[in-house]
Amino acid sequence: MSKINAADKMVQVMQAWGVDNVYGLPGDSVDTTVEALYRVRDRVKFTQVRHEEVAALAAAAQAKLTGKVGVCLSIGGPGAIHMLNGLYDAKMDHVPVVAILGQIQSHLLNTGYFQEVDLPKLCDDVAVYNKLVTGPETLPAVMDEAIRMAYLHQGVAVLTIPDDVPNHKIEDTFRPTADLFRQQHPAIDPADIDKSLDMIRRAKKPVAFFGVGAKGAQAEAKEFVERYSLPFIQTMPAKGVIDDDHPNALGQVGKLGTKPAYEAMFDADLLILVGTDYPYAPYLNGKIPAIQIELEPTRIGKRHQVEVGMVADAKDALTQLNARGEKIPETDWLKACRKNMGTWRKWMKDVTGKAHKGVLPSRTFTKMSEIAPDNAVWSVDVGTSTSFGARFIDVKSTQKYVISAWLGTMGCALPAAIAAKRDMPDRPVYAVCGDGAFAMVMQDFVTAVKYQLPIVVVVLNNHLLAFIEYEQQSVGQQNYGIDLADIDFAKFAEACGGIGVNVTTDEEFDAAIEKYKNPTKPVIINCASADEAPLPGKIVWDEAEGYMKFGLGYMKEQFRIPELPPLRELMRQFL
Repeated sequence: MSKINAADKMVQVMQAWGVDNVYGLPGDSVDTTVEALYRVRDRVKFTQVRHEEVAALAAAAQAKLTGKVGVCLSIGGPGAIHMLNGLYDAKMDHVPVVAILGQIQSHLLNTGYFQEVDLPKLCDDVAVYNKLVTGPETLPAVMDEAIRMAYLHQGVAVLTIPDDVPNHKIEDTFRPTADLFRQQHPAIDPADIDKSLDMIRRAKKPVAFFGVGAKGAQAEAKEFVERYSLPFIQTMPAKGVIDDDHPNALGQVGKLGTKPAYEAMFDADLLILVGTDYPYAPYLNGKIPAIQIELEPTRIGKRHQVEVGMVADAKDALTQLNARGEKIPETDWLKACRKNMGTWRKWMKDVTGKAHKGVLPSRTFTKMSEIAPDNAVWSVDVGTSTSFGARFIDVKSTQKYVISAWLGTMGCALPAAIAAKRDMPDRPVYAVCGDGAFAMVMQDFVTAVKYQLPIVVVVLNNHLLAFIEYEQQSVGQQNYGIDLADIDFAKFAEACGGIGVNVTTDEEFDAAIEKYKNPTKPVIINCASADEAPLPGKIVWDEAEGYMKFGLGYMKEQFRIPELPPLRELMRQFL
């Protein structure tokens, strides 16, 4: 019987599942695994990052963008701890990731040795599959099961591997199960289709609400809203399921959404939830009946009581709904929603033209949306970038849009842009970050330079944690601890070997974003951004009270009126 090194067999298993890239940093407790990756370097890339958090965030982003399992690797102890943030991002956004974590050698376990951390215990909450590998013979099978569980449960699988374990010869008998793995979709009860169609036909004011579960059903979702004359809302991570500028589109709902979406939600008489576990229950109209299409049965009825709950893949369910129902002509309800959205778009155009100093974020995002090619990838960070991205980037169904949706972790955009360009080298990639978020991971801009990944990073540099600024104000608190020291990110880009551009006006930004539509190197456009308020689409009374409380407190301390968003913006989003 032929024999093979256990680490080499583990890597063969990964290849069988289609793994062609691993993000990470080498080190003593993973060196045996890294050596195995070296031996297949022409088939499996190893992308060395400068911080383990970036490795995990990049692996999570790869899974979000492609649906394929992302893989990251780190030493145990401090490296594994660094990885946790990215692993939680994958967990909370429900995408498959495998983390290979090193550990001290087996004979030293439980001795309190240097860098010994109880990794299975550390990763217990983040992982759907969490194993300490204790023998070389089982390593290939455990890796095979880890990948299978990551796919099956759309979550994080963690393997803790003492470095001596993979460095043994084992019998070459194990065969991966990748070719046998199938994710079966439940059969749909025809009665649920009939009842849903009857509810849609009877409704006077139905609204469809799409989440990431509809990403694999873009054509079917578009046909669905057009066939049944439905205005629709998309969750932020689902932007681009249907084109954002579709006539029936109402944008997002919630604090970062639009006023038309908010008003349609609370004026509707039927809610159709498709592939979404939207958590902000106060922004859902709980007084109306709902139809829910959801592949994960535990989410049926979790956020909203439903009349029909279909445990089904969105593509399967929408295909049947489209095939079996009669087309509904354009309704007065749809016309009213379109008119309302038309007014909103006029307001947003007005916002981008207001008086300001520096580079105006709303206009920045609008310009990027206008010039981006149809196959662009958007990687948007957490903070005001999230807000302006939601409102001013019209994502096309042919583009991709990635954010840290549920964890909302600052610093997510650069790692995701690296992953996007690594996986889709022919597509233009834009990362948009605030200065606070970018500074958390900026060291890995050099990773993009090293691997010749010509991404464009736009940094909104206003020397502030700007989203926190308005968050504090909206609850009546005074601004504190939010100012940031300035960094010349353009000089930093050049120091890393990339291209850096400082822009101080809208016109300079326009010139820079046009110039670097097809860059040959990674680019940072460092924008001297105006401090523009990311106002909620609909300002509710509690927020209005908070702004008043903040204003009164500010005047009491500073003896002057604070700078606030234009009254016109405040009033039309409040009334």
